[in-house]
Amino acid sequence: MTLARSQAVDLLQDLVAIPSLSRQEEAAASWLVQQMQQLGYARAYVDGAGNAIGELGAEDATHTVVLLGHIDTVPGNIPVRIEEGSDGALLYGRGAVDAKGPLATFVAAGAMVGNAWAVENKVRLVVVGAVEEEAATSKGARFIRDRFDGVTAPIPAACVIGEPSSWQRITLGYKGCILVEIEASQPMAHTAGPDAGVATVAVDLWNWVSAHAAHFNQGRGKTFDQFLPSLRIVNTLTDAAMQDHVAAQIGIRLPLDFDADRFTADLVQWAQQRIAAPPITSQTFIATPIRLQGAVTSLSLYFHAHEPAWRSDRNSFLVRAFLAAIREIAPATRPSFVVKSGTSDMNVVGPAWQCPILAYGPGDSALDHTPHEHIPLHDYWQAVQVLAQALRNLPALLGS
Repeated sequence: MTLARSQAVDLLQDLVAIPSLSRQEEAAASWLVQQMQQLGYARAYVDGAGNAIGELGAEDATHTVVLLGHIDTVPGNIPVRIEEGSDGALLYGRGAVDAKGPLATFVAAGAMVGNAWAVENKVRLVVVGAVEEEAATSKGARFIRDRFDGVTAPIPAACVIGEPSSWQRITLGYKGCILVEIEASQPMAHTAGPDAGVATVAVDLWNWVSAHAAHFNQGRGKTFDQFLPSLRIVNTLTDAAMQDHVAAQIGIRLPLDFDADRFTADLVQWAQQRIAAPPITSQTFIATPIRLQGAVTSLSLYFHAHEPAWRSDRNSFLVRAFLAAIREIAPATRPSFVVKSGTSDMNVVGPAWQCPILAYGPGDSALDHTPHEHIPLHDYWQAVQVLAQALRNLPALLGS
């Protein structure tokens, strides 16, 4: 169908205006399903995870292509409005960039190519507005990953992740991540006494992780190749039973081919030595709470939200479809590539599907989560046209 620029802008503005924090996406998902029904999608529904789904083409089509965006946002009340900037109109609002801009791009581009195109070319196009991407759970993406498992439904021939990278740029990879949480306690002691306070346990652990990073990163000049920890939380308290407590959280961005099992085992061994606790044996420490008891100090470690890093092949047919589309829509523009230091749903589905995959979407990712999040409407419309053309390019590259 023909989709006017004004219709695409209205779609984005109205979607951004519906609050959809992680685990509170129901209203936005239901609204988006209604829009996809009105835009001519063959099937549109909310799935078992709460994802907004729109499909074009036959369910038994030869090729399945998934456009996996996310509909949830981080907190932050930014009044939704359009303002004129030096380079044109800007849409402000939480999620305008991360990542309702890319999601609306998916929906609008799907409407532009239409159901008849999908049927004729034997393509099943599945647009997903996933829930809980901004949470450690990635519930929506995991649900879609497990649904298209080669048994319940075919593994996709290609996948596009909806994340901002600017309309003329293709994202090929994301670093992995893991969260380290620590809780330690010991009897209250006088600060002038010989025993170190319990807070030093968290400090020592952070110092160990920092030293590990410094050693690992030697000779690794690129951020994407580095082990990057950040200390996110440190809290202390003394309870009514006169126990001192400390809780801390460390987030770590991981490079490709990082041995997370070895890292967690080394950290557990250090913790055992730090509090003089008996050794424990385990095949893996990830996603399993570890409890250690020393002579004075008890210590719990929890490694979770682990996602491996993922980087795609820049020579895949999917990349070629996008490169050609960018040049067709804007001949004077030179497409470019980027890898990101954060994580996305690419980390969830990439290792499982092993299909050509990239991330695409309008917007400046430097504005993600910021108080002044906004997207240039020109860039958004360019992205819609590029994605629609990339989809049109795919059938010839997919083959029969």
